[in-house]
Amino acid sequence: MIHCCYTRAMDKLRSLEIFIATCDGGSFAAAARMCGSDPSTVSKAISRLEAELGLTLFQRSTRQLRITAAGERYADTVRKTMQDLSGCEEELKQINRSPSGTLRISSAVCYGHLYLRPLLRAFCLQYPDIRLELEINDLHVDIIDNDIDLALRTGYVKDSRLVARRLSPMDFLVCASPQYLEEHGTPRCREDFHAHPWIGFRIKETQQLQPIFLPDETGEYLPYELERRYLTDDGEAMAYMCEDGLGFAQLPHFLAKERLDSGALVSLYPYFRPPEPGNGVFVIYPKRDYLPAKVRVFIDFLSGALADRGEGANHTWAESWAPLTDRRDQ
Repeated sequence: MIHCCYTRAMDKLRSLEIFIATCDGGSFAAAARMCGSDPSTVSKAISRLEAELGLTLFQRSTRQLRITAAGERYADTVRKTMQDLSGCEEELKQINRSPSGTLRISSAVCYGHLYLRPLLRAFCLQYPDIRLELEINDLHVDIIDNDIDLALRTGYVKDSRLVARRLSPMDFLVCASPQYLEEHGTPRCREDFHAHPWIGFRIKETQQLQPIFLPDETGEYLPYELERRYLTDDGEAMAYMCEDGLGFAQLPHFLAKERLDSGALVSLYPYFRPPEPGNGVFVIYPKRDYLPAKVRVFIDFLSGALADRGEGANHTWAESWAPLTDRRDQ
């Protein structure tokens, strides 16, 4: 049904173009040359248009083609309609060429605060015609129903209406504060963690605990069941609790970076990367033939900023971070 309606609309638009060309050219032959067609096709198109309208648009004779009063009135309306359509198309093209308008972004909480928010000033200075609306939450909202241009999420929702482009993998590091290790010692193998408190993370939407992965004697990361003495559903709270010396936590790279850089935390092992599919930080946006310029430039800007800090679709800075001790040698 949709295809039929589209075909009829395109046929009608072509008939109107031929009609205006006939008015301007004064003959079917001239209209054919202007439209890249032939006189017979032009004549048939005009006849179909007249039959649809129930009006005679042109008086025909062997010597000349003369437009009728009804034809002149119809031509005035068609010209205006075609000009309005052309103007609208040009305006939309210009909008898409020049990034502008309101850009609505939904971001996961920790990623939004730690990675996205510090970049916004530079983005706004570079693109002053874009107005930002930033929504921060960890809920997987329907971005189409909520008129959101793009979302930044850890993991992605399988939805045929959406495009999910990975900005980076999500790497995890086992962290503790230097003060905690000084006071309580450093575990030498994963069994030693039973003697230490662990800070766990509860996923809000599912209420499940985020699993803990620790390396075995070969260095392979496997899920390991430990009692979580402390629990939170907020990533930054988990990182602060770890920084405050309450125990160990397995933090995603974007939560650990600033604290490792400053020395507030140390990592005990090389990074752990959960297996694909679905692992990573994704930018998610509605699937469409033409991506609006405001969305395109934001994704390019964010990808460039991540590249500057050593992150891309298949790597993060955590790959080159030196842990406190490498347990693969134990």
